Amino acid sequence: MATVMAATAAERAVLEASLRFTLPGSGSEGLAKQENFILGSCGTDQVKGVLTLQGDALSQADVNLKMPRSNQLLHLAFREDKQWKLQQIQDARNHVSQAIYLLTHRDESYQFKTGAEVLKLMDAVMLQLTRARNRLTTPATLTLPEIAASGLTRMFAPTLPSDLLVNVYINLNKLCLTVYQLHTLQPNSTKNFRPAGGAVLHSPGAMFEWGSQRLEVCHVHKVECVIPWLNDALVYFTVSLQLCQQLKDKISVFSSYWSYRPF
Repeated sequence: MATVMAATAAERAVLEASLRFTLPGSGSEGLAKQENFILGSCGTDQVKGVLTLQGDALSQADVNLKMPRSNQLLHLAFREDKQWKLQQIQDARNHVSQAIYLLTHRDESYQFKTGAEVLKLMDAVMLQLTRARNRLTTPATLTLPEIAASGLTRMFAPTLPSDLLVNVYINLNKLCLTVYQLHTLQPNSTKNFRPAGGAVLHSPGAMFEWGSQRLEVCHVHKVECVIPWLNDALVYFTVSLQLCQQLKDKISVFSSYWSYRPF
């Protein structure tokens, strides 16, 4: 009875996690509700703006950047015909869907024959849940040339100035926007040119080569906003994994009991 209750609780927690990835407001027309999030940072007011999330895609961006030296205000906005897919959310949802499939694709009358069979199922479910959580908690490490080559740079109208790079990613329950300001290193520069490797967030002084130019990051502006339903999803991932582990522990105890009975 205890194992059945634990299994039911684990399945319910996974289903709750999956509901957080159901496109908000989606109906028969298949269109997700747009959610506006105000970008903020406790360390700088150089960047302000609003990002519009529609399911797993950024449908709009309205960002103002105050240039450090001139105090000139630069306005960045998405082209109206473009959306930017957030691959991390898409991947996390796919992993949760796979976990649900593993838990529910059997016939209701199916009965597990051995404890080992249940343990194998729990391992498979936990693997998918761990992968889903990791996609949200571990942003990709990108080199500066990879950011420069990203399709995100072609999302803006007017086109991004050549001395700016923009990156967007999910970190835990936050949607993060980073703006890098660049300057060109002159051929006669005495600086020791060392291309930066991959990073989630590059620091001022990071260098890279792009085309025939050598460039250096001179300013970094990072702003972010909390996505409440991502926070809920992370909580349910943790609860689901704990319940799956508890079920595994119970199965192991019962298996040991039956293996060592003296009769």
